[in-house]
Amino acid sequence: MRLIKCADAKTPYATVQVSNPNNKTVRFDVHVAFLDMNGGTVEALFYEVKVPAKGKVTARVPVGGDDMAAEVDHCDVDPEALVQV
Repeated sequence: MRLIKCADAKTPYATVQVSNPNNKTVRFDVHVAFLDMNGGTVEALFYEVKVPAKGKVTARVPVGGDDMAAEVDHCDVDPEALVQV
């Protein structure tokens, strides 16, 4: 998984790219932490992304609201998404 762009006051979501190396379509749980300028957590959540076999999907992970997005300074993402079973 790769962070393309974090949320900010103008964009209330992070943009991530998720790759699927498997031979079948898989649903992944992507974990994104939205952090303020002091490193405190504004919001942290899992977001489900469906990715086709051997494909890539760019997804928007919402921070939870415009007010919350204004507090976000940077994002932290787990480099590996969790496969849903």
